[in-house]
Amino acid sequence: MRRREFIGLLGGATAWPLAARAQQRGKLPVVGVLVSASQPHPFANHFTRGLQSLGYSEGMNITLELRYSDGRSDRAGEIAHEFVRRGVDVIVAHFTPAVRAAMGATQSIPIVMAPAGAPLQSGFIDSLAHPGGNVTGLSAMEAELGGKRLQLLGDLIPNLARVAVLASTTAIDPFSGPFVENIRLAATRKGVQLEPILVSGAGEFETAFAAMAKANTQAVIIQPLFDPNRAILLELASKHRLALMSNSRDTAAAGGVMSISADFPALYERAALYVDKIIKGTKPANLPVEQPTKFLTVLNVKVARSLGLTVSPALLAQADEVIE
Repeated sequence: MRRREFIGLLGGATAWPLAARAQQRGKLPVVGVLVSASQPHPFANHFTRGLQSLGYSEGMNITLELRYSDGRSDRAGEIAHEFVRRGVDVIVAHFTPAVRAAMGATQSIPIVMAPAGAPLQSGFIDSLAHPGGNVTGLSAMEAELGGKRLQLLGDLIPNLARVAVLASTTAIDPFSGPFVENIRLAATRKGVQLEPILVSGAGEFETAFAAMAKANTQAVIIQPLFDPNRAILLELASKHRLALMSNSRDTAAAGGVMSISADFPALYERAALYVDKIIKGTKPANLPVEQPTKFLTVLNVKVARSLGLTVSPALLAQADEVIE
């Protein structure tokens, strides 16, 4: 769906919206926001900016209940159930663990993915065009970038033969399934040997990187779930002289060799469009899920050179930001 068509779809209204019902009850629409991270995090600022652009003002015509899970799935579940007890009108769920927690708490309160990874493969929705159920929102297309990640690493490392992927077990985060599988399929097509290393948490990172070194891998792709642990990951990558690729610009700037991801600030702002439409009465089942059309590539030339890699003009031309 083209952007103009999508915005037009979100701009419509239906009869008897949540806002009107809220006024009947004598209170403002309440939006529960569950962020799969710790404070400070840019999500709140960008999401609030999106609401403000649509005419919303906290305490005037909308109430926001903002909570952070600190990356803990158990905490996310507690917050989601708290929102249900609170009787919020909409739950905005930042990233896959928050979406899963919200779905575990309610099958009736509308849930906006802001965004989620692989929502179709994860079973969150029936289809992109017709989500069904009480879940809609944005896809980050994190799993679908496996081929592009390997292509960029191949452009940086001409003799690329072995790549590791550091991911969680599916018990920790089911998104690791489609995330690893997409990279595995891309590696098979490119004739690259993939070493999937699945861990339950940060306590297993040192063993994981030792296994990568033993397997003679040249690079490692990190699941977004582990980005809050960037300091130890970058230290281990440097120790074992591995080119680390993530989805985070901040990780690339701090010592990773490269990152690629959707434009997350733009997605955070666009989540407000879904909240607006739902408050005005549209059912989540009838709101198509939007996929990003713009992706940002960050290249850390300094780190690449420290690994003895030569950055070609062609690769530089693909980067949206080059860190010297």
